[in-house]
Amino acid sequence: MKTSVSFPSDGLTLAGHLYTPDDASQSAPRPAIVVGHPMTGVKEQTAGLYAERLARQGFVTLAFDSAHWGESEGEPRFLENPARRVEDLKNAVTFLSGRPEVDPDRIGGLGICAAGGYIVPAAATDHRIKAVATVSAAEEGSWFRDGLAHSQAPEVLQDLLDQSAEARTAEARGEQVRRMPIHPETPPDRGAVKKSLTRHIYDGWEYYRTDRAYHPHTENWFALRSLDLLALFDGFRFAHLIAPRPLLMIAGTEAVSDYFSVEAIERAAEPKELFWIEGAGHVDLYDKDEYVSPAVEKLVEFFGAHLSRTSAAAA
Repeated sequence: MKTSVSFPSDGLTLAGHLYTPDDASQSAPRPAIVVGHPMTGVKEQTAGLYAERLARQGFVTLAFDSAHWGESEGEPRFLENPARRVEDLKNAVTFLSGRPEVDPDRIGGLGICAAGGYIVPAAATDHRIKAVATVSAAEEGSWFRDGLAHSQAPEVLQDLLDQSAEARTAEARGEQVRRMPIHPETPPDRGAVKKSLTRHIYDGWEYYRTDRAYHPHTENWFALRSLDLLALFDGFRFAHLIAPRPLLMIAGTEAVSDYFSVEAIERAAEPKELFWIEGAGHVDLYDKDEYVSPAVEKLVEFFGAHLSRTSAAAA
């Protein structure tokens, strides 16, 4: 069952969808999972899909719009503030901890794409999150600072920071919030090579800008002054602090973002696992059933083992 909910997060009200198993009202408090969405996404897209699929398997799940995104409060709209996104995940855990359906000692976190880079530091310093998983994790600080696969020339970042500074000044003068486009407005070249930037751009466009997953609660831009906030972020720096709680990272073998999960796992301490979905690209894991189903199966196995009553009692 899906229920619309709201909860406070550092002075703002966030909108979410709470998913509960059909028999949740007739049973003891259950394990729960907070699900974070990609940078350009909202709760009605891939985060909601994973939350719904996990709820079918007995978990209480929460997919929510981070501050500035979707139906949640926050101005300017579509500001990507990594520190804020981390806090929103922690405040989502607080919300779940007070729900009668939820066992507060058995809460896990799942981050998809950018939220994969946010759930790691959230869990590193919030011991209420007992198990951590990611799908197609992307560390947005590195993405904007270093470029894809660390291939960006240093002067690109300097130009982005100049633009961000100018946007701050313009906004302070009362001018319209300056925007950074996200996806092409017209179909881009699909390319022949699946594991390539060309294919990644096409896949993002197809997911967000067509009937496949388009949703009116999001726009095809983010606030330009997000750039200097993103440039300072390092989501995997403290990955080792998650231990001895477990970390699972799921990535596609054909994803241009696969190296993020590899780098995070290298920084993390045991217990940790990198699980590959054969043939999947980054965006394929958002909604394509042939890739989502094995990912969900692995997540159910992981959270089932580490959010059990036995594991909670041992923690």
